[in-house]
Amino acid sequence: MVRPAFVSPDRNYKVPTNKPLNGKVALVTGASRGIGMAIARRLAEMGGALSLCARDAAKLERAASELRSRGASVLALPADLTRSNEIAALVKKTEESLGPVEILVNNAGIGVFGPAQDASEAQWDAVLDTNLKAVFLLSKAVAPGMITRRSGQIINIASLAGKNTFAGGAIYCASKWGLLGLTGCMAEDLRGYGIRVSAVCPGSVATDFSPHTGRDSQKMLQPEDVAHAVAMILMQAPQSFISEVLLRPTQKP
Repeated sequence: MVRPAFVSPDRNYKVPTNKPLNGKVALVTGASRGIGMAIARRLAEMGGALSLCARDAAKLERAASELRSRGASVLALPADLTRSNEIAALVKKTEESLGPVEILVNNAGIGVFGPAQDASEAQWDAVLDTNLKAVFLLSKAVAPGMITRRSGQIINIASLAGKNTFAGGAIYCASKWGLLGLTGCMAEDLRGYGIRVSAVCPGSVATDFSPHTGRDSQKMLQPEDVAHAVAMILMQAPQSFISEVLLRPTQKP
């Protein structure tokens, strides 16, 4: 079924309805499962050429194979995003194989939960390097090309944990609060070049990322809800951008 074009308030700009990302290259991290995989599926449906990244090569290839079976153009590149040399190689291989990165979705993330006083320095480093430093390094790697082309979109998958504290969440919350600060500042630094930087902040999503003991998973956010928010951000009219999306379930699980 073909959906009618959405007409923005200025009544001149129409969002494409067929394959709006045709010819665009999107790099999605943490793409082998959960939220990242849902985002990859949605971008493939929109016609994007995808570079998918995750640590687990076998899981990543299975995800890429599924998308290829649906006709998507997909490159699977395993990488450890805590290593700057692997980030540089990831971006280089993507652009050599598919073309310039026009959309970057920083989704990869890990969580360590428990009292701050019991956490180790190694746990702190692992979470902050994955959830925050990697976003900085990846964005820094694709920004020069976007600046030259004077276009591009960077979407960071943050969390409501970047706005709310909770017992046992010290390291994770610190990483997400930092990510929102980084996102806001990058948006100001890059908006003059036609580059839009946004954050999506979901509440708990029904994935295997963290335990959800006692919650009804059917009432929780689903990975596809986050993918929908990403697609919505990408479809904004040229003269505006959504800086932040707060995503909650209709009913508390």
